[in-house]
Amino acid sequence: MITAAPEPRQPAQWAASRWQQAWRDAVRDPRELLALLGLEALAGRVSDEAAAQFPLRVPRGFVARMRHGDAQDPLLRQVLPLDHEMQPVPGYGLDAVGDGAARSGTGVIQKYRGRALLVATGSCAINCRYCFRRHFPYSDETAARDGWREAVDLIRHDDSIEEVLLSGGDPLSLSNAKLAELTDALAGVPHLRRLRIHSRLPVVLPERIDEGLIAWLSGLPWPVTVVIHANHANEFDATVDVALARLRAAGAHLLNQAVLLRGVNDDVDALVALSERGFAAGVLPYYLHQLDRVAGAAHFEVEDARAKALHAALAARLSGYLVPRLVREVAGDTGKRPL
Repeated sequence: MITAAPEPRQPAQWAASRWQQAWRDAVRDPRELLALLGLEALAGRVSDEAAAQFPLRVPRGFVARMRHGDAQDPLLRQVLPLDHEMQPVPGYGLDAVGDGAARSGTGVIQKYRGRALLVATGSCAINCRYCFRRHFPYSDETAARDGWREAVDLIRHDDSIEEVLLSGGDPLSLSNAKLAELTDALAGVPHLRRLRIHSRLPVVLPERIDEGLIAWLSGLPWPVTVVIHANHANEFDATVDVALARLRAAGAHLLNQAVLLRGVNDDVDALVALSERGFAAGVLPYYLHQLDRVAGAAHFEVEDARAKALHAALAARLSGYLVPRLVREVAGDTGKRPL
């Protein structure tokens, strides 16, 4: 007889504080962040204008994974607002991937056949400087408005939709009750076959994967895929491993979608380490995205020729299932464009 594996236990420190408190305690002052890392000398590089336009927010547990005293730390680079962001660059705009043109209802985006993406919320636990929705009009375009009614009605009346994607913002920033409200409504849609959740919270705020979330996830009537967003192996630690193990124990399939970022992961050793560390935590590499050309993010771009060379080097070093697909999202395409 094969007995079921015991459910992974939460780290003891999680019991002392709910995830909402960890969120409230996030670092929001760039100079405080630098002081925590012993990098006060970098304060002159911080852009107050960029921080005002797109505020810094980073959970302290994620800060703890940054290397003290390292101005080039790949995790720090993803969140620190710099002057580069305020320099206009041709070809970089406010809607880099054509979300506006693909809108089919309030908070509903339909780009690809058979799928509907719900912008579940505008909230995130961390503000990544390369975010392609950093200029998105969340106050007007959130599917949760009016109890999800418009979004669910749209899906119910379009029987070509077999998969719903929860995105944002970060859908797991919603309460368990709010998530249940949505999925209870979707449960009455007979043609819905799959649910996908795109979330950075299992990585940046692993406390979020609490017993209530697992109970909700375990009770869903569809196969569920959780796509996490990790760009560097250093984003994983023991608390992240536990959060991911809990998601797997609840029956979720786990994939990772990374962005190729200059100064963060644009070398083959970093990409190999990311795939291997993620897989060790039970996550299969999925996509390696070329940067979405959103205003404020041009300093992260890696040229296509270098991206292809890195991807080829990655494929030469890893088993095929550990090699993510190198893609770019192009507005109007019927799927991700392979490079």
